[in-house]
Amino acid sequence: MAQAVWGYDSDNGGWGRGATGQPGMSWSDMSLPFPPGPERWHENYPMAKGDKQSPIEINSKEVQHDTSLPPWHASYDPGAAKTILNNGRTCRVVFDDTFDRSVLRGGPLTGAYRLRQLHLHWGSSDDHGSEHVIDGVKYAAELHMVHWNPKHGNFAGALKQPDGVAVVGIFLKIGNTPKPEIKRILEEIDNIKTKGKEAPFQHFDPSILFPKSRDYWTYHGSFTTPPCEECITWILLREPIEVSSDQMARLRSLSKNGENEPVNPLVDNWRPPQPVKGRIVRASFK
Repeated sequence: MAQAVWGYDSDNGGWGRGATGQPGMSWSDMSLPFPPGPERWHENYPMAKGDKQSPIEINSKEVQHDTSLPPWHASYDPGAAKTILNNGRTCRVVFDDTFDRSVLRGGPLTGAYRLRQLHLHWGSSDDHGSEHVIDGVKYAAELHMVHWNPKHGNFAGALKQPDGVAVVGIFLKIGNTPKPEIKRILEEIDNIKTKGKEAPFQHFDPSILFPKSRDYWTYHGSFTTPPCEECITWILLREPIEVSSDQMARLRSLSKNGENEPVNPLVDNWRPPQPVKGRIVRASFK
């Protein structure tokens, strides 16, 4: 059975506190020895054993249909896209978030949240890779669009607030009709093969990655990477988008090592599901 890798920072970047407790240091900033897997993250990051950790497994029989949940809306400026990079832990696209040029509104949110980055989690084979699990089903990959609430001043400030961050999660499943738009990201893989590689990535509207349906689940949770801050309103889209096995193989061709180091495939960068601990998962659909 595949094991999740550890020590990545695909969601919250260099924010938060590292193993030394120094502000601003994260797993990517240091080369200190760390616990061998997510099950021991709490030794350096106590929040990793908090009551609102992510991801979770969603059981549709226990979901609460909430008729008061409004639709969500995204308004993204293609000019906000800046770069695509391999940080040794994921493939990430970075956006300009200095003002409200690309925002998410509606759904369970109050106010506008600025798009900061998107990244993916995937497995070592097509039968797993997503972080959230739906009725026992694991998808090949999961894409996260990370937004933050500007009322908290900056991203670092948003990480400290329960309404600080909103993440739209999109499942990727293997299919015969892959979504053409995902090709734009995968075409850049050759330019960021190894850890530390970064390339320009401009004129990209990430809303083209959304499925047709806007149905969603929502719950309050955390980042799936240390320090695992519990500041996220999750919006998980019910309908997956399709990718081909060849496209997933291309994603798995990334290396988590640097250019002059032995190739070490970047795979299984997911965290296992965490205890729900009484949280209510709401759905915008029946």
